[in-house]
Amino acid sequence: MTDPTEVSIADLSGLMESGALRCTDLVAAYRAKIEAEDGDFNAVAFLNPDAEDIAATLDRERAEGRVRGPLHGVPILVKDNIASGDKMMTSAGSLALDGIGAPADSHVVSRLRAAGAVLLGKTNLSEWANFRSTRSSSGWSSRGGQVRNAYATDRTPGGSSSGSGVAAARGFCAAAIGTETDGSVVSPSTVNSIVGIKPTVGMIGRTGIIPISHSQDPAGPMARTVADAAVVLSAIAGPDAADPVTAQAQGGDFTRFLDVTALRGKRIGVVRNYAGFHEAVDVVFAEALDALVEAGATLVDDLSLALREEIRPHELIVMMTEFKVGLNAYLAGLGPETPVRTLADVIAFNEAHAGRTMPYFGQEILLMAEETGGLEDQVYQTALAVSRRLTRENGIDKALRDHQLDALVAPTASAPWAIDLINGDNRGGGGSSSLAAVSGYASITVPMGYVSGLPVGLSFIGGAWSDGPLISLAHAFEQTRQARVPPGPAQRFLP
Repeated sequence: MTDPTEVSIADLSGLMESGALRCTDLVAAYRAKIEAEDGDFNAVAFLNPDAEDIAATLDRERAEGRVRGPLHGVPILVKDNIASGDKMMTSAGSLALDGIGAPADSHVVSRLRAAGAVLLGKTNLSEWANFRSTRSSSGWSSRGGQVRNAYATDRTPGGSSSGSGVAAARGFCAAAIGTETDGSVVSPSTVNSIVGIKPTVGMIGRTGIIPISHSQDPAGPMARTVADAAVVLSAIAGPDAADPVTAQAQGGDFTRFLDVTALRGKRIGVVRNYAGFHEAVDVVFAEALDALVEAGATLVDDLSLALREEIRPHELIVMMTEFKVGLNAYLAGLGPETPVRTLADVIAFNEAHAGRTMPYFGQEILLMAEETGGLEDQVYQTALAVSRRLTRENGIDKALRDHQLDALVAPTASAPWAIDLINGDNRGGGGSSSLAAVSGYASITVPMGYVSGLPVGLSFIGGAWSDGPLISLAHAFEQTRQARVPPGPAQRFLP
């Protein structure tokens, strides 16, 4: 039989339905692959000690004719800032939360369990979802160490959903769950040559996810194909009674949007000022645009939208303010054994254990966040208004309306840069994540090719609640371009 860790979710489901594969066998196969390979990549933080028992239960349910859906018996890894009320911790990569469990499942984990997925374990991440230092290295945390790229172990895995991106790319799970505030799903997806869906804020409940920004945070699926990502999104999307922003959440079966002809007659806006940061990426981008035309799209070229440098100062005020409020609320809900109850406690913990928590870079973002004035502060209110004006009214909404577009496209990010724990990330001046992230709208990144063997992706960006139509466009592009090449054995980019 084909290696089950390399096949699609639909094929896994078919193999289990036919009796050719059991969930217990599948869990064993993923565990063996992780144990054999992850020493080179450090993607998986820890495995679920109950995974085998869960698999056995799901096998019994299937034998009795009770199948919960397409994810029944399918192993999924989730980022270690997504709470699970079981034997696993939820640490956000911080030593301050090392060994600390959550009182209950997050909304995302609860929906995965209800859908029949096996929670295989949790993935390493950038500490506090990459919201600690201006010189951080994506994929590094004091609790978990440095995650390494699926294609080249001396290159960044992207962040902050670093382990989720690498694990999905290397076949350590059928799919993974990440979270994004600005780039944390799409960046690790593009640099590990997988599909990442950054949903509209409100599509997926955030209860039980360690927060940064309630204006920008969603969880999202990360998988090797658009089809697999759509299956996972179908399971986790929908209203969360404890998260009022999800009242409009459009759940249902997102695989209904998998249409290979979806680009025919569509008008796609090319955001040119989000390209041009590297000539080799521009070559791959041009080939991707040719594929869009080949699939029947009409390109509306030379669009120009607000750059990250214009958006970022306002976005940072929003994120720092909301982080302090949200993290304090999350920590207050943990058990009495938790050593930190506030952001101020986290800062003090890091200072007291600086040799282990800050061996390479500091916590200046945490310090700035602690000084913010709360959600009623006029500085915050103004920054939020400006952020939304730049990315919504004068950004995505205006571009789509003025040019009668179905979506925008741009390179997702630069090719993966060298890991540098001292100077931090060197993003090469490229990236389009801020537009969808700050607006709270949907985006999807899909592999579009390689630069010297290193992956780069194409982002499809739409308006609010455009998740389904974007899946259609991304799937049609993926099937036309056929860009993804699976990673080979562990190797460095530089000898």
